[in-house]
Amino acid sequence: MPPLPTRRCGSSDLVLPILGMGCWSFGGGDYWGAQSQSEVDAVVRHAVEHGCNFFDTAEAYNGGASEQALGAALRGIPRDQVIVCTKISPSHTAPATLVQHCEASLRRLQTDHIDLYMVHWPITAHSIRHFTADATSVPSVPDAFATLMQLQRAGKIRHIGVSNFGRAQLTEALATGAAIVVNELPYSLLTRAIERDILPFCRERGVGVLGYMALLQGVLSDRYAQLADLPEWRRRTRHFDSRATPLSRHGLPGVEVETATALAAIRAVARREGMTTADLALKWACAGNGITSSLCGSRNVAALEDNLKAAAEPLAVNVIAELNALTQPLLDALGPSFDYYENPANDRTR
Repeated sequence: MPPLPTRRCGSSDLVLPILGMGCWSFGGGDYWGAQSQSEVDAVVRHAVEHGCNFFDTAEAYNGGASEQALGAALRGIPRDQVIVCTKISPSHTAPATLVQHCEASLRRLQTDHIDLYMVHWPITAHSIRHFTADATSVPSVPDAFATLMQLQRAGKIRHIGVSNFGRAQLTEALATGAAIVVNELPYSLLTRAIERDILPFCRERGVGVLGYMALLQGVLSDRYAQLADLPEWRRRTRHFDSRATPLSRHGLPGVEVETATALAAIRAVARREGMTTADLALKWACAGNGITSSLCGSRNVAALEDNLKAAAEPLAVNVIAELNALTQPLLDALGPSFDYYENPANDRTR
């Protein structure tokens, strides 16, 4: 297997492999189902051995169980061989609370420092309501980032990042003086809205970009023959008709025809190129202009090996251009909002 390439994160000194390990499933939970610690241990060790040493988790993932499982899996691995990223919920960014939650993450991860500490969603009442019903008190953005910089000076965190921040929110965060090295954003063949504005803006400001949902939670795989076969909780984005998915909250008819057409075209290209749909989609996501690293979860070593192989071998430029053209109608239908779970009128990233 070819070595996994690395990229510098924006204008910072943080260097990441182009494939990062998404750890949402670690620790098990209602969303992804059970995940044994032995499986997590095996995946983490295999990943590190093959250069995929960047692990992305969050305090909100499985109520902290993801951080705990990752911390347990990293025992015995030299700390300087891994890059650990976790995220704090926007509802926990008031200074004293932020410090407490950072310390709690450090304990669960069994480490004395976090390499990349990110604000999970913008610090607004709308984003906070996604994490808690009590959004009566919205923390101050300058105070939150001042506290992050204090934690950085204390050695508790190495780098500061954000996730799901649009242009205005990222500008506000940068204005605090914090050296923000990365913005984590949704990016896949079926979710390309960040190309319209925030991705070029991040490149302009020297901020790296982590792409997440490279396979759109299994849509970009060969596991589900039809869109209707997907579990209901994975049909909550604006790709799908909210009337048929009570769990969704966007309230729109969706763009299922355009989504199905794009997916069929992607699968046809994958067959022609002798790849699985997931391999093709992951290669495309890693090749994005301005993308530092693409996150993809692996439930077992076999899945990880497939992802490593896909990421290590680049996709031909002409195939990238073809896929861009095939998915352009879907990009146009979905519009510029990259908060795919919300109606654009309620976009949490603005």
